[in-house]
Parts: sequence; structure tokens; C-alpha cells
Amino acid sequence: MGILINILILVAGFFGLIKGADLFVDGSSALARYFKVPGVIIGLTIVAMGTSAPELAVSTSAALKGANEIAVSNVVGSNTFNLLMVLGICALINPLPIDKNILKRDFPISICLTALTFGFIGYPIFKRGTIEGLSMSDNVSMITRTFSIILLVIFVSYILMLVLTARKDGSDDDEIKTFTLRRCFALILVGMILIIAGGQFVVISAKYLAAAFGMSETLIGLTVVALGTSLPELVTSIVASRKNENGLAVGNVIGSNIFNILFIMGVSGTIHPIVVNFASVTDFLILIFINLITLLLATKKSLGRSSGALMIICYIVYMVFAAVR
Repeated sequence: MGILINILILVAGFFGLIKGADLFVDGSSALARYFKVPGVIIGLTIVAMGTSAPELAVSTSAALKGANEIAVSNVVGSNTFNLLMVLGICALINPLPIDKNILKRDFPISICLTALTFGFIGYPIFKRGTIEGLSMSDNVSMITRTFSIILLVIFVSYILMLVLTARKDGSDDDEIKTFTLRRCFALILVGMILIIAGGQFVVISAKYLAAAFGMSETLIGLTVVALGTSLPELVTSIVASRKNENGLAVGNVIGSNIFNILFIMGVSGTIHPIVVNFASVTDFLILIFINLITLLLATKKSLGRSSGALMIICYIVYMVFAAVR
């Protein structure tokens, strides 16, 4: 009975996260439009933050509750899912041309940030394991407040770079919904409440189910939690792909991955230093290879249906590996 109740709580949590993110994006975008903020800046900041709000809510809630493995594996799992499944499914629906700016700027930035995080959390584990003869499975590292603050500083710098680039290009978007000022604030408030409550529900139920089924928090974070929190990116990219808005579909994935590492891990680690186990360090290393494989497939300036199918197969293989491990 307890398992069924917690599954229902998990589903309710995911609904709250997704619906809350949707309301938050609509309200924030309309509010920014009300104050004459350019639409492209809204898309680069508020909308990006809104679609990644589920990951932020889950990771910060997990960090505060001491569920460190969920906090980290949620970010890694979401980024892996975004790259292989979201892009893979979109490529199956409609071959994806890759914007040259994303290919030359944002994609390499995403890879460098993943490598930077892997180096920071992985070096102490490998060093201690070699010098002290510790078992890697019993060895841990930590995402410190100092490193988290560094991630946040990089995040602010990255956003400023995007804003300056967007203003230079002079692009804008007049299709953002407009609401009254009162409705804007109401949507933002309700969205934030749903996101926070949904994040709490997901972490509580995920911890219970992990224990009930004998799964590690890392595994449930990589699978169930990562899938649930990545639904906004999946839905957004699929809709964009069906409408031939391929730049939005790809940019949404890469931008979300950068946001997850810089902002979500930065905020989570600043609130409470996060203990990282060897399994999560391994997953970061795998994520680097997944980034490189995806970049290699994208160097043809498009992701075809065959590439999409290969990416989906890679994700299934990775999930089997995570479950067996």
C-alpha cells in the first residue's frame, strides 16, 4: 500500500513540476513583456530557467534533505536524457539542422563545463583511492560551496554573453503571451508553489521507492527522477521539431544542459555542500563521452534519423549499464 501511495505522490509531484514550470514561464514572460524587456532576452533567461525549474526544485530539495545522490544524479541523468533521448526522438521526427553558433559556441561550452565538474569531483576520489588504497565504491568527493559559487559566477557571465550577442543581432519575439499585471503575478506565484511542492513530493517518494525496491538513490535519480524533470524539455523540443523550429529544439537541449550544471548544481551546492560518490563521478565521465559522440554526429551540421535511432539505442544501453551497476 505504501508503494502505491508513493507512486501516486511521485506522479503528483511530476505534474506539479511540469504545470508549475509552464505557469511560471507564461507569467514571467508576460511580466517581462509588460516592462518592455526584449523577447529574445526573455527566452534566453526566464524561459530557460522555467523549463529547468523541475531539476532545480528536485536537486535543491534533495540537497537540503541529505539525499545527495539524487541531487547530483538528477542533473547528470537529465543532461544524458536531453542529449540522447530528446535530440534522438526529435531527429527521428524530423532531421535536425544544427545552428553554427550552437555547434561552435554552446556545445563546446557544455562539454568544457561537464569536464570541469568531472575534474573537480573526480580528482580527490582517484587521488585518495590510489594513495590510500581505498575501495572506489567507498570513496567520496564533494561539491563545495566555493566550487558552487564559481559555477554561479560562470553562469552569470554566460547569460550576459548571450544577452549581449542577442542585442547585437537585434532579434526579437512578439508572440509572447500578454496578461494583466495582476495575472502575471498570480501565475508566477502559483507556478512557484507548484514547483516547490512538486520538488518536495518527488524527492520524498523517490527516496521511499529506492529503498522499497532495493535501488540506489543514484539509479532512481538517473532514471525516474531525471525522466520526470526532463519532460518540459522533451515536450518543448518535440513540439518545436514538429513545427520545423529546429534551432529552438536543439538550443533548448544544449541551453538546458548548461543551465543544469551551472545554475542548478551551483545553487544546490551553495545551499548545502553535496557529497558525491564514485558512481556519480563515473556518470560524469560517461556524460563527457556522450557529449563528444553527439557533437561528432552533429558535425555534419544536421542530425538525421539514423543518428537519432543510434542515440536512443545508446541511451537504452546506458540505462541497462546503470541498472546492472
